[in-house]
Amino acid sequence: MNRRNFVATVGLAGVAPAASFAGSSHADNHQYFELRHYHYPTRLAAHRERVTDYLRDAAIPAWNRHGIKDVGVFTVVYGPNAPSLYVLLPHPNLESVATLRSRLAADETYQQAGASFLNTELSDPAYLRVESSLMKAFDGMPTLAVPPGAASNEPRIFELRIYESHSEPKAIRKVEMFNKGEIDIFHKTGLTPVFFGEAMIGSLLPNLTYMLTFKDLNDRDESWRTFIGHPDWKTMSADPYYADTVSNITSIILRPSPISQV
Repeated sequence: MNRRNFVATVGLAGVAPAASFAGSSHADNHQYFELRHYHYPTRLAAHRERVTDYLRDAAIPAWNRHGIKDVGVFTVVYGPNAPSLYVLLPHPNLESVATLRSRLAADETYQQAGASFLNTELSDPAYLRVESSLMKAFDGMPTLAVPPGAASNEPRIFELRIYESHSEPKAIRKVEMFNKGEIDIFHKTGLTPVFFGEAMIGSLLPNLTYMLTFKDLNDRDESWRTFIGHPDWKTMSADPYYADTVSNITSIILRPSPISQV
């Protein structure tokens, strides 16, 4: 998509049908991942229930109608301890990102289903704020992969990993490292990716973010040990071309909410 077409799309007064976003033909077939981080007030249980009810009854059905499938909803097991919830939206293209708010504003079913959440009082907000980042899927994995156990809600955990780089060239090179072999090594060693995204908008730039899924923590630890000891990884990680591409790593262990589609 060129810049002129993108700006024209953002400026449209009307709202296009959902099918035009989910099924439109583009040279770029990569998904765009919007990762939202909802922060709750201190009354965790009550506010989490309100946000969960809104997501289940209003937001997720509306997102699905508008071409955003396989929505992920996750709580934190290990990581930042502030009360919060992560929501992953896999957009089919940039038009979807740019026009989602307008489409939801014109969606009467969504507005009715989410009325109590959308019209909450200032004195009792459902959440404090939402942090959001936007990522483009890697060439080596251009779309999200839903874990096999998601449909039946089998026990599973997820690891969200954020790799920061100290410069743009090094960040680009780390993405290249994944595309040119590291993703393949993941699959060889039992590390099961859900998505890989290069950050376009967000905090801690430049960075990339990816998500893995495991049966449990023991499975996670064993898979990482296998990966670290694999000869292909040892060779690739010793290549000077990929030296110093990561300056900081954040790892967060997540559990899927019962309403998660991932």
